[in-house]
Amino acid sequence: MEEKGTISIHTENIFPIIKKFLYSDHEIFLRELVSNAVDATQKAKSLSSISELKGDLGELKVTVKVDKEKKQIIISDNGIGMTAEEIKKYINQIAFSGATEFVERYKDSNADKSQIIGQFGLGFYSAFMVASTVEIDTLSHQDGAEAAHWTCDGSTEFTITKGTRTERGTDVILNIAEDSEEFLEEARIQTILNKYCKFLPIPVEFNGEIINNPNPIWTKSPSDLTDEDYKNFYKELYPFSEDPLFWIHLNVDYPFNLTGILYFPKVKNEFDFQKNKIQLYSRQVFITDEVKDVVPEFLMLLHGVIDSPDIPLNVSRSFLQADANVKKINTYITRKVADKLNEIYKKDRTAYEEKWNDIAVFVKYGMLSDDKFYEKAKDFALLENTERKFSTLEEYRNLVQANQTDKDGNLVILYTTDVEKQHAFIETAQNRNYDVVKLDTMIDPHFIGQLEQKLEKTTLKRVDADTIDKLIQTDAKPESVLSEEETTRLKEMFEKAIDNQSMTVGVEALSVDDQPVIITLPEFMRRMKDMNRMGGGGMMMMGNLPDMYNVTINANHPINHRILKAKDDRGEKIAKQAYDLALLSQNMLSGAALTAFVKRSVELIDKE
Repeated sequence: MEEKGTISIHTENIFPIIKKFLYSDHEIFLRELVSNAVDATQKAKSLSSISELKGDLGELKVTVKVDKEKKQIIISDNGIGMTAEEIKKYINQIAFSGATEFVERYKDSNADKSQIIGQFGLGFYSAFMVASTVEIDTLSHQDGAEAAHWTCDGSTEFTITKGTRTERGTDVILNIAEDSEEFLEEARIQTILNKYCKFLPIPVEFNGEIINNPNPIWTKSPSDLTDEDYKNFYKELYPFSEDPLFWIHLNVDYPFNLTGILYFPKVKNEFDFQKNKIQLYSRQVFITDEVKDVVPEFLMLLHGVIDSPDIPLNVSRSFLQADANVKKINTYITRKVADKLNEIYKKDRTAYEEKWNDIAVFVKYGMLSDDKFYEKAKDFALLENTERKFSTLEEYRNLVQANQTDKDGNLVILYTTDVEKQHAFIETAQNRNYDVVKLDTMIDPHFIGQLEQKLEKTTLKRVDADTIDKLIQTDAKPESVLSEEETTRLKEMFEKAIDNQSMTVGVEALSVDDQPVIITLPEFMRRMKDMNRMGGGGMMMMGNLPDMYNVTINANHPINHRILKAKDDRGEKIAKQAYDLALLSQNMLSGAALTAFVKRSVELIDKE
C-alpha cells in the first residue's frame, strides 16, 4: 500500500539551503550515514544482550557499495531497522523540525558550517548534498513487522510503500546528482572511509574487504597491552614515522569521559612543528585533526588519538572554545603529560637524559605556555652543559652558585648557542672554572627570558656577549700594565686599523691568558636577533638594526705591547692582523677580507 505525504514546514527550499551552507563539507555525508548504520547495528547488539531482540544476530557489519551504472551509493546494515511509523517519526518529523529551526536561524547569515549538521538533527539529510533522490528500504527487528520503503527527492514530499527487505536492517540508497558524480569513484569513497570510519566499532565492508579496525587499542585496558602493541598502533596511524619515544594512555570516566593514546614523537631541534597529528574521535568516529582547543597548544606536537563521547560528532570551533568539558579535558591532558614525564625522570634518570634532546622542545614550550605546567616541570626540566652533563634547575644552581655569583649577589648562568663557533669564549670561561650550558634550539631565547623571570636573582648571559670579567663581575680585577698615554695610543692605532663604525673599540685590563682582541655582540642585541629569528616578541624592527660590536683590546697581552713598540706602520699592520684573527675565530672573516688577511700573514712571516 502506497502512502504519500507532505512534511509540515514553513519553507519549500530546505535542501538547497543545506547544500549551499555545507558545500565545502560534502564528503561528510558518508560519515553521517555510515555512523547512523553503525548506531543501528550496535542497538541490535544491545537489545540482543537483554533478550529484547529475537533470533540470531548474524554477522554484524555495515556495507558500502558503489553502483556506477545506476549512479547509486548504498549503505546497508543489519541493525534494528525501522517500521513505516518509525520512519515518519524519526526521518520526517524530528529531523525536519530541526531543519526548520536551522533554516530560520541560518538562511541569511554567514554561519559556521561545521556546527550545522547534527546540531539540528540533519545528519541523515546530509545525503541530499550529493543525492537528487534518497531511498530507505528497511525491516524492523520487531515481531511481525513489515518492510517499508521511503523515497524523497529533496522537496517536502515523501512516499512510503512496502519494502523489499527480507532480513532485519536498513539500506539507504543515494541516487547521486549530476554535480556530485565524483562520489561514484571508488577511490574517492575509499579515501573518505579511511578518513572518517577507520576505527568504527562495527566492521565496515567496502569492495568485499573490511576497511576498519573495530577494536583500536585505546579502547582496551593498558594492562592488556604490550609495548609492541603501542608501537604497532603508532605505525598504523603514521606508517612512515620513526618509533615514538614513549606514550601516555588516557582513560578517565569522571568528571568527563575520555580515552586515547598520546605519543611523543622524535622532534627535530629546529622546532619542526608537525601539527594536526592528533586525531579527535567521538565514539570511534573521526571528527577532526584540528584539536587546538582540546589539546594545550604546547602539546600540539604530540601524535595520537583522543576519543570522547562528551564532544559532539559535529563539533564547531565556538563549541570547543566555550564547552566546560573541553576545558577540563585540556587541563587533564596537561596534568597527565606532566605526571608521565616526572614518572620517567624518577624511574630511570639515565634513560630520561638520553631522551632529553628529543623532548626538551615539549617541556620548554609547556613551561612557557602554562604556569601550572611550569611548576611541575621545573623539577624535571634539564640543563645540559658543554661536557654533556645534565642538571635540573635546582641542581644547577647548587652546582655553580659558589663560583658564578657576581658582586651584586646575582647568579650568572653562562650559555652557548653554538659550541663550535663559540669555542674560544667557552674555553676562556672554563679557564676561570666557570660552567657553560647549551641553549641552542629556536625556543631557547624565550626559555632564557622565562628562567630570568622565574629564578630568583638569576641572569643568563651568552658566553660571547662580553669579556668574561664583565659577564661575571667580581671585586677582583686585573690591573693594566699600560700607562694612560699608552692606553689611548693603543686604542687609536686599532681604530685606524679597523676603520669600521659598527665596531666600538675599548682597551681593558684582562688576564694575560685571554685573547689579545675580543669581538663581542652585547647580550641585549643578541637576544633581539634571536627573538627576531623566531618571529616572536614584536622584535622585527630590532632584528633589522645593524649589528654594533664591541672590540675589546687586552691591555695585558704581549702582542699588544709589541704593537705599541713597533716602528713606522708595522704596529698598525699587526693591529689589523690581530683584529682579523679575532674575526676569523668567530667566522666573521670571508671574501676579499680573508684573502687580504692571508697575504698580510705571509708578508709578516717573511719579515720575521
